[in-house]
Amino acid sequence: MGTITAVSRSGGHSFSKSNESAVHLLAGLGVDGDAHQGVTARHRYRMRRDPTQPNLRQVHLMHAEFLDELNSLGFEVQAGQLGENITTRGIDLLALPTGTRLHLGARAVVEVTGLRNPCKQIEAFRAGLLSHTVDRDVNGTIVRKSGIMSIVLEGGDVRPGDAISLELPPEPHRPLAPV
Repeated sequence: MGTITAVSRSGGHSFSKSNESAVHLLAGLGVDGDAHQGVTARHRYRMRRDPTQPNLRQVHLMHAEFLDELNSLGFEVQAGQLGENITTRGIDLLALPTGTRLHLGARAVVEVTGLRNPCKQIEAFRAGLLSHTVDRDVNGTIVRKSGIMSIVLEGGDVRPGDAISLELPPEPHRPLAPV
């Protein structure tokens, strides 16, 4: 079990999102009122490449432990400032397999589609920050640390303090890859 520590959204394509007292998730669309809400791609780069591709990035989740790590390095980053919609604590989001279902609050359910691929906007937000959003494991494989992406299966209101439970997909599990 984990906990939601913050919920955020932005109606425009700004990098950071404003914290809210609650957000409403819409099945098959994303966060109501967020610029990335939609059935097809809403990320500007992806829309330029192929506006008809499915939106696998409806809801961006980030673990508060990562923000703690960045703050310990002196970056002063708060929930929502790196573009995430839902900030969590107590679940290792990056270790979840593709297809994991996260039950958020009383009704909402999202399905994990993959990793967020850090972009140069992170560097523009705070100089030097981008290099801390990726790492390498013992085998030299790149580890992306800036959260996970998901689609909304069941809508509902989500608030800070809400519980998170997870439902793993059937095995064999597929590791997360950038989407």
